[in-house]
Parts: sequence; C-alpha cells; structure tokens
Amino acid sequence: MTPQLQQAIRLLQLSSIELQTEIQEALETNPLLEVEENVDFDSDSTSQEEGDGSQDAPVEDSSQLEHNDIPEELPTDSEWEDTFDHQHVGPAAQGQAIDNDIQRDNEDESSQSLQEHLLWQMRLTPFTELEQAIAILIIDAIEEDGYLKSTLEEIQQSLGEERDADLDEIEAVLHRLQHFDPVGVGARDLRECLLIQLQQFGNETEQRDLLTTLIDQHLDTLAKRDYQQIKRALKINDEQLTDLVKLIQLLNPRPGSQIQVDKTEYIVPDVYVRKINNRWQLSLNPDNAPKLQVADHYAQLIKRADNSADNVYLKNNLQEARWFLKSLQSRNDTLLKVTDAIINRQKDFLDHGDEAMRPLVLHNIAEEVEMHESTISRVTTRKYLHTPRGIYELKYFFSSHVSTDSGGECSATAIRAIIKKLVAAENPRKPLSDSKIADILGDQGVNVARRTIAKYRETLAIPPSNERKRLV
Repeated sequence: MTPQLQQAIRLLQLSSIELQTEIQEALETNPLLEVEENVDFDSDSTSQEEGDGSQDAPVEDSSQLEHNDIPEELPTDSEWEDTFDHQHVGPAAQGQAIDNDIQRDNEDESSQSLQEHLLWQMRLTPFTELEQAIAILIIDAIEEDGYLKSTLEEIQQSLGEERDADLDEIEAVLHRLQHFDPVGVGARDLRECLLIQLQQFGNETEQRDLLTTLIDQHLDTLAKRDYQQIKRALKINDEQLTDLVKLIQLLNPRPGSQIQVDKTEYIVPDVYVRKINNRWQLSLNPDNAPKLQVADHYAQLIKRADNSADNVYLKNNLQEARWFLKSLQSRNDTLLKVTDAIINRQKDFLDHGDEAMRPLVLHNIAEEVEMHESTISRVTTRKYLHTPRGIYELKYFFSSHVSTDSGGECSATAIRAIIKKLVAAENPRKPLSDSKIADILGDQGVNVARRTIAKYRETLAIPPSNERKRLV
C-alpha cells in the first residue's frame, strides 16, 4: 500500500471527533490546505504578476504541475488486517500529542471523586490529629460504590506503630464518617448501609421499628421475595408489607454512586436520515468537518521548472493536500453508500421501531455495495446515524435471525424488543418466566428456545422472573 492509500483507508475508520482532530492537524501542518471561504486572496497582485510576462512568473493553473496522478476513485475497499490490525487509528497512535487546552475544555472541573468529597467534609469536622489520620485511611479504603472493604484490623495495621489506636477508636471514627454525605458511605455491608440511612427518618416514622427489624433480621428473606415468611415473622398483612417495601425503596443501596466522576462522552452523528415526501433521504452532518480547498494563493507561487527547496516544499504539500481532499471525499462517498444500503433494508425499523428490525449481516451489505466485509465492519464502527427515533451506531442495524413458522425470518433485535415489551406489561405479582415468553413468541410464529430467551433477557439487563416479583 502506498502512504496515500493508507491515509485514505485510515480516514475511513476515524470517528467524527477523531476526523475533526485529523483535519485540524492537516490545516496546521500543510500551508496548501485552507478552509473554503468566499474570499479572493491577493487578487490585485496576482493579476499584476500574470501580466508581467517574466520567465519566473507563477503558473496560471496549478493543476498543470507535474504530479503523480490521483485516481478518480480510491480503492479503500481491502482486507486491512495486515496493515491496521492492533493499531489505534487515531492521531495519538502516530505520536501526536492531544492539545491540553482542548482536553481541559472537555473535562468537568467541578466534579470530584468520592474520596475528595469525603476528605473535604473531614477537614471541616473537628478531629484530633490521630482521628484525622484514621479518617484518611478509612476514606482511602472506601470503594466507588461507597462500601468499606477493608477490616478495622487492616486499618489499624496501616496506622503503624507510630500511631497507637485501638479498634474502638477506629470504629468511632468510622461511625462519624458514615453520617457524612452521602449518608451510608463507609458501611461494611448492605444491612449496615440501609440501617444508617434509616436513622434519617428519626422517630416520626410509625413503621420505624418494623423497618429496623425487617432490614436487620429479614433482609435475605426479602431478597428471595419470600413475602409469606416475612408477614408471618412480623405479623403484618399485605398492605403493611407493601408500605415497608416502598420505604426501603427510598434508601440507596449504593450511596457512593451519588458521587461519581464520569468523563463526558460526546456522540456526534455522522449521517442524518429524514423522511421527505414519503422517502427516506440521507445527508452528511455538515458540522463534522469544515469544507477544505487547496490554497490557490500559495499554489500560484509554485514554478514549474524551479527545483529550489522552497518550490519543492510547496509542490510536495500541494500533492499531499490533493490526496487529503480526495481521501476525505472517498470517506464521505463510502459512508453514504454503506448507510444508504443499510437504510434500504431497515425502512420498517425507521417507520415502526425495534420490533420491525429485519435480520441483517455484514455479508448482505458487502454484496450490495460490492465491498469486502472487513470494510463494512470498519465503516460502521463508531459511525452514528441520526434518525427520528434517536441516534444509533451503524452496527446497531446488524443482527442475527431466527426462523419463523411461515418460513420467514425475525431478527434478534426484534425479539429483544418483544421480550422487553412483554416484561414491561407483565403482572409484577406474577412475572413471566422464560418458558412462558418462549411460548408467547411461539404463538406468534417465532420459535425460540428458552435458553435463547434467557440470553436475550440478560443482554437487556432484565433479571429472572423470581427477582422481578414485586408487591407494588
């Protein structure tokens, strides 16, 4: 592969954000590239030089310069494994540093970690020097979910021989930390976490004693949904148990989740699809990349027969600029071509939603657009389509199929959508089992095994029926 062809293939793989970075770098390093604007550069001086008639006058048409021919279509369709496998395609892989200012702009400087949040509260709390040292060790041992995984003995050992503290002192500091914001942080198990939060209710809650007993003694039974045993143990009826469960649901089993540092991830659609005059039409996102052109005011400075260092430099950059523009155009054409083939097969999804998704594999699109499957895979990776139903990665439209009784096919995406719909409409007191869901699908002509239902249910993060059983 020539370097130019490698560039064309690499641009095809880049996400929209990586492409913007690549274009910005090209603009900064190649003086022959510029953003297309309706501005005439040095029109007066150019006209004057053209009428001079001297031997060193610039060439009127820079396309007449001797360059390697650029083909009309770049053969970006190929098996790329030998060249690009196990390589990151972004600019960072080429040893290019990410601009620190841009990186800082994309970070939420106001956010802080759970440890930082707790340390800030600790500094505002009257602790002795020893207590503060203990508190720092405890805070450092708290996990992201808010639970303390280390034992008091391990914290005591971490203090070292210089600081002598018994286990009662360490536990006293821990109890103070557990009432920091978020309440319940530093708990050693779920039971302790919920009991700490229960103290927020004070003595005004009538069910305070029942709640305490339920959490302290019957939490495992509640997790198993054995409501009959709980009602017998607490001597309460269905209505009272329902009220207790509602109160427990107000508590947070993962207090640390309230304080999380998540870097913002931006999804910028590459292609838009809109229905115009009852036809789905595609268009590239114009905000993804500026329109580029060859800087004509520099190109006109190139002299055909001049082999000076400056002239050779301009010639090389002119050729690179043309290849870059051609690679960008090739990327856009290929992306639109592949997306159009996908949309033509998934019009029912755009009209009716997930349940109408058709089975689709890479081979189907590769045959239609006459490209290799590896090319289709990379074109659809980290490329997003903006539809009236939301933004989807192009890979979302590919799914395996299941045969139906009528001889047709149903996509895995459609089956998952049906499962999600059935679970959402089920009776929470009598949730549908995997076998029952398989029977319902069978009645609709879709034969799916129970274990397949279980697999699809797990991908949707839907718990099994015994865990979905609810009183409310």
